[in-house]
Amino acid sequence: MLFSLGLIFIVGFSAAEIFRRIKLPRIIGILAAGMIIGPYVLDLLDPSILGISAELRKMSLIIILIKAGLSLDLSDLKKIGRPAVLMSFLPAAFEITGYVIFAPIIFGISRSEAAVMGAVLSAVSPAVVVPRMVKLIEEKRGTKTGVPQLILAGASCDDIFVIVLISAFLTMAQSGSFNAASLWDIPISIILGAALGAIAGAMLGKIFSSANIRSTTQTIILLSSAFMLMTIETWAKDHIALSGLLAVVSMACVLKLRTSSEQTKKLSAKFGKLWIAAECLLFALVGAAVDIRYTMAAGMGAIAIIFISLCFRTVGVILCLVKTKLSIKERIFCIIAYLPKATVQAAFGAVPLAAGLPGGKMILSVAVLAIIITAPLGAIGIDNSFAKLLSDDSE
Repeated sequence: MLFSLGLIFIVGFSAAEIFRRIKLPRIIGILAAGMIIGPYVLDLLDPSILGISAELRKMSLIIILIKAGLSLDLSDLKKIGRPAVLMSFLPAAFEITGYVIFAPIIFGISRSEAAVMGAVLSAVSPAVVVPRMVKLIEEKRGTKTGVPQLILAGASCDDIFVIVLISAFLTMAQSGSFNAASLWDIPISIILGAALGAIAGAMLGKIFSSANIRSTTQTIILLSSAFMLMTIETWAKDHIALSGLLAVVSMACVLKLRTSSEQTKKLSAKFGKLWIAAECLLFALVGAAVDIRYTMAAGMGAIAIIFISLCFRTVGVILCLVKTKLSIKERIFCIIAYLPKATVQAAFGAVPLAAGLPGGKMILSVAVLAIIITAPLGAIGIDNSFAKLLSDDSE
């Protein structure tokens, strides 16, 4: 395992630097490195690290979500209001619709299997989007109109909506019946996750403010608390829906309100440093989870369905921003920022196949291709367009 970790960091950082020098996002290099050293190409990673890959990816995602929460201003979210709520489900719903309409025509699969495909493919990747929005907030790009805050909040809730639908649609495809009651899990998951995180953040804020604890120790305590919140989600899932990721963001947001700005800056800086290693680990393991052999089975039909459904997603984003004060440029940026897929697709792409769904192999093939196409497309789009499309509010 130690050799595998060393290999991930050395190869990942090297690839990131190469891609940075040729003016491409670092994560593309890390993703490519993960694919190459992963089990489906050179097979250099120890099975033990691949066995805990999902947990390591979750740990890395927690780090950037804590930093996101420490960067978010709740008053900004209140100003955004309706569009943030709509962005958490409407673009994904439109994209799923695209798959339900066109996937049976292109692949000959059933409508229920197309719905499963749409649910797996429709989640935006917080791993790609969140760190970029955090950077824009710190650089004060588009913050007066709340563009990065809007995207960050929407992307954090988008996954909750989609993951619930994956389970519901998979049950429907297997049994032929749809449990509408499962949709109640979405608002329940959001409300309970936010409430649990707020309680944890208030408790930590009181401890950090009253006790003389070094910022390094505070970082460890905050990270440990986030791990526990994620574990509570796992414990509770058989009884009640609760979003651990949203709880982590909520905890960091409330902690920011309950501590001084100096403490928040120190914690944010600490998590920024942790993210350097976590980013490499996250995207290398996402890359390692991508079985590129399945891209061969997908063909041109898969590419077509991905872009057709992204057009549906674009319509959803546009509708979310109706009657807002955002300019045309800012709306275009929101569309671009909602393109990348990676995290959910890597985690759930193989689930329908493992569940014995007839169209499972095709769903996995399209999921793999979506990561390869949209993760670089979204990352390049965000990195190369924000300076032109978002205002510089630091002046």
